Amino acid sequence: MAGLPVIEEEIPQALDGQRVDRVVSFVTGLSRSRAADSVEAGRVTVDGSIVTKVSTRVSTGQRVAIETVEERDVLTPDDSVDVTVVHEDQHVVVVNKQAGLVVHPGAGTESGTLVNGLLARYPELLALRDLDDPPERPGIVHRLDRGTSGLLMVARTAEAKASLTEQLRRRLVSRRYSALLIGHVEAESGVIDAPLGRSPRSPTIRTVVADGKPARTHYDVLARYGEPLVTLVDVRLETGRTHQIRAHFTAVGHCVAGDRQYGAEETMGLERPFLHAGQLGFEHPTTGEWLEFEASLPDDLDRVLRGLVEVGH
Repeated sequence: MAGLPVIEEEIPQALDGQRVDRVVSFVTGLSRSRAADSVEAGRVTVDGSIVTKVSTRVSTGQRVAIETVEERDVLTPDDSVDVTVVHEDQHVVVVNKQAGLVVHPGAGTESGTLVNGLLARYPELLALRDLDDPPERPGIVHRLDRGTSGLLMVARTAEAKASLTEQLRRRLVSRRYSALLIGHVEAESGVIDAPLGRSPRSPTIRTVVADGKPARTHYDVLARYGEPLVTLVDVRLETGRTHQIRAHFTAVGHCVAGDRQYGAEETMGLERPFLHAGQLGFEHPTTGEWLEFEASLPDDLDRVLRGLVEVGH
């Protein structure tokens, strides 16, 4: 294996008895099909001996060396990423994502994401890269913005991913958010039904456009505060467009507090938008049981609320 970069690792206990193509996929971040190609091409050795059968099993303590040919599309497990798991079973995981954590690698963020952290804990997620979805987000069926905290479900198997994706498509998943909005929202409850698309002024901003994708946001007012004038709302998503909550409320004149990207002048001392995914409910992909989870406001948002004075309508 001379002339090309070589990745060499000792087989950990978690991969004891696994097929060599799965191990190569885990170590390199390659899809299973690309890992199998590497094995069959003779670019993989186990304890110094070339293996060409993808079904070869490896044992803890053995050393696998992989001659790398392509470096694009690589996912690296990262156990330094803080992943707060609130539920896990053989099929699905629910995590409570902290604000500031990007969900998956993409433009400008190659590592240190939630996906990198999940791969360190659930290496089998790499097998999901062979599905038709973008390979940089194995197991991810929905996302939260970098600045949004809260609950996120992750599929551990292809069957679970198909089920959860279908539930989202059919709008069967329950997703509720807490948002603090600038100004006093007049109606006690309402629905914002307006199509969203990329802003003609900025590709990173979503706005209401006539030819956008359908988007519906339901809300209920929980409390109104004075000095500054802000409103706490409970938000329920019927659809899940990029930046949907932020874009919809900005469109009706009540952007999310702290959301500088969408023009919020009142930051409340926050470094991110006051937006938290506090409730998540869905049907278990194999048992059919309805599962529901809650996550309380993180300290930075709770501290802001405790400093406000509630007022009447």
